[in-house]
Amino acid sequence: MNSEKKCEVLCSQSNKPVTLTMQESRLVAERITEDYYVHLIADNLPVATRLELYSNRDSDDKKKEKDVQFEHGYRLGFTDVNKIYLHNHLSFILYYHREDMEEDQEHTYRVVRFEVIPQSIRLEDLKVDEKSSCTLPEGTSSSPQEIDPTKENQLYFTYSVHWEESDIKWASRWDTYLTMSDVQIHWFSIINSVVVVFFLSGILSMIIIRTLRKDIANYNKEDDIEDTMEESGWKLVHGDVFRPPQYPMILSSLLGSGIQLFCMILIVIFVAMLGMLSPSSRGALMTTACFLFMFMGSLPFFHRVFGGFSAGRLYRTLKGHRWKKGAFCTATLYPGVVFGICFVLNCFIWGKHSSGAVPFPTMVALLCMWFGISLPLVYLGYYFGFRKQPYDNPVRTNQIPRQIPEQRWYMNRFVGILMAGILPFGAMFIELFFIFSAIWENQFYYLFGFLFLVFIILVVSCSQISIVMVYFQLCAEDYRWWWRNFLVSGGSAFYVLVYAIFYFVNKLDIVEFIPSLLYFGYTALMVLSFWLLTGTIGFYAAYMFVRKIYAAVKID
Repeated sequence: MNSEKKCEVLCSQSNKPVTLTMQESRLVAERITEDYYVHLIADNLPVATRLELYSNRDSDDKKKEKDVQFEHGYRLGFTDVNKIYLHNHLSFILYYHREDMEEDQEHTYRVVRFEVIPQSIRLEDLKVDEKSSCTLPEGTSSSPQEIDPTKENQLYFTYSVHWEESDIKWASRWDTYLTMSDVQIHWFSIINSVVVVFFLSGILSMIIIRTLRKDIANYNKEDDIEDTMEESGWKLVHGDVFRPPQYPMILSSLLGSGIQLFCMILIVIFVAMLGMLSPSSRGALMTTACFLFMFMGSLPFFHRVFGGFSAGRLYRTLKGHRWKKGAFCTATLYPGVVFGICFVLNCFIWGKHSSGAVPFPTMVALLCMWFGISLPLVYLGYYFGFRKQPYDNPVRTNQIPRQIPEQRWYMNRFVGILMAGILPFGAMFIELFFIFSAIWENQFYYLFGFLFLVFIILVVSCSQISIVMVYFQLCAEDYRWWWRNFLVSGGSAFYVLVYAIFYFVNKLDIVEFIPSLLYFGYTALMVLSFWLLTGTIGFYAAYMFVRKIYAAVKID
């Protein structure tokens, strides 16, 4: 602590330079051309490279304003005129804060920032003595260390350490990494999203206040009822609207997983917004999400709300009888797909001997949590849900199904997905860009306050668009709304997939097979989870709406 080092040599025996074999040289050159970064940690702080950007391009240097930003990690090397150079000297700058102590006590030091200035210095320009110390060339007289992939390369790895006192307190040491220069874009995104929601609310209120009230008033008139029946839409299907769909077990299982996801995401974003999931505790966000998903199957005290219970009750409402099979399906369908994809991707990462692979014991521990905690809890919740009275539907279902008239082209399921998905996606795509950048482009994402607002807007817009779509479908006398509404409400997941492909082609320079496989594998998981989430939100909003409107009319 607080000891300066001018220049020290690493990795060399008896001060001889390190020799990279031709194979190692080729690998290093390949990694540099692929823009690899190196990440180091000191006192739980990640290393950052300072970038000084000039905000106005005035020719007068005095008027130029510096905008300082930090890049996570440092680049392994750089290329210049088809030549490849390695950063073989690291100048570490550690900022420390001196704690105020009483007179007779010794000062304590806290590391509050960890910066690096990477340099490339040729072997011939470094002077090394017997004590593994070295002398750096003065000024800009030195040439960079070239790596020739066609032969062996000799070089020194060196570093220097400089300490600086700082006013930044221990509690604020992460602020440097998390400050965002483009907060205005997020506010623009929020305003844009709110406009979308108001637009949807306008359509919805027009439908509900004007059309529905008029419909219900007409339906409830005793006289002239037959004329009304001839011209009207949604009341005609009252005897079939609550007819159970095909594959009720799979539908209730997916909706149960959707509710688990919804509760997990809501709690995680809310807790992160309060600052409880700091990036200083690496992996806390993912650990919390896994833990919550496991326990959301059915918490003993809250089993009325979460996955297993809601799936069980819905399955009973849809005239299902095999509750044990239904509970097993709920506990294994979505988690099984997620675990399967992750395991296959992890096998490829293992094959590359990457440190990013999840260790095998951790995979076994996750399996034990899944079958030892999640499965029994889902069974418990499903049992309570199945025993409870089914949802009370306001109208009886006829024994003979009604014939469905031929539908217009715009009532096609895929057209519905395209129409329903665009507005919720439009409300959140700016935030999606920042999340993608954080995952794939080596940046921190810590704007959970914005994310929470966007999540609430997403829930509202999905609910509204789902109600609009189910109303139009019932007006077209098509009562098969259960599956269709679930699929159509998740339409924004299709746009997320399209955006992910666009992002891959335009923003990322991934050319290797396995990184591409990882990208599309994780994107598939993201799209599947997003579809389940938005589909579940839309389904329950539509179900409440349908029950409400059929409860408001008199049925003979």
